Amino acid sequence: MTQEAIAGFQPRRPARFNFQQSESILGYLMVSPLVICILLLVVYPFIFAIQISFTDRVVGSDGQFIGFTNYINLTKKPDFQASIRNTIVMVTAIQTIKLGLGLGLATLLNQQIRGRQFWRGLILLPWAMPAFVAFITWKLLYAPQGGAFNYILINLGLVTTHVDFLSTKELAMPSVIVASVWRGFPFWVISFLAAMQSVPRELYESAALDGANAWKRFLNVTLPGIRHVVLVVSLISTIQTTNSFEAVWLLTGGGPSNATMTFPVLAYYGLQSLRIGEASAVSVSLLPVFAVLALIVAVRLQKDD
Repeated sequence: MTQEAIAGFQPRRPARFNFQQSESILGYLMVSPLVICILLLVVYPFIFAIQISFTDRVVGSDGQFIGFTNYINLTKKPDFQASIRNTIVMVTAIQTIKLGLGLGLATLLNQQIRGRQFWRGLILLPWAMPAFVAFITWKLLYAPQGGAFNYILINLGLVTTHVDFLSTKELAMPSVIVASVWRGFPFWVISFLAAMQSVPRELYESAALDGANAWKRFLNVTLPGIRHVVLVVSLISTIQTTNSFEAVWLLTGGGPSNATMTFPVLAYYGLQSLRIGEASAVSVSLLPVFAVLALIVAVRLQKDD
């Protein structure tokens, strides 16, 4: 080897280890089990349900593709039309009452009151109770014979005979609404209370120095400070209430005369009659509504940011 070759020879440097690339690969590996679980437990059943809704599938038969026939037939059925009306009425009433209770109680529990920690823990009991136990208890309270509500009303002289709350068409829906509000309002209270804790106290002090009373401080400081939480909680609770099955099924079963029929109960009746395709169509028909609600909330949050 010549001297020129020896002089031009440079030892090969070892390749540098790309820490950033290795961290990226490690991150994908750590997340992959969760992604696989979501795909298997959420995405696949969701797509499968949409696929079935376009077939005439029944138990024991795969069925054939029939397009939008299930959806067209549903629009002609009185129980489906009743479920639309009842769901709108029930969700609107429940969400409005929960919003008022949630804001009022959260504001109260955010003040320096005696036993505040005790009341904060106590208010969680309805939400912590299993839904099955909660609504069975309410069914016993509503019972015409031996129910607590009838006992109180008769002893106060407000009624002269027993009232069948759950079997009377005019009273069934209000009864379901009251029980559902009692079961779900603690979620709103705790969520709003947590958001209020993050509002800087200096804003309240500045507003008070400017002469703002309690109501004006609530409107101009509290509400703007928790508006993101209000939107998200409203969306989550609306979806939960619309998909709620236990309340209606355990209290009224959708009756009397479809007075409390909702989408989940109607879908369950479809499954009981072994019409899987039609039952899937009932469930999937709510998808556009939830998509629009989620889009509205997302756009609103993006504008606020």
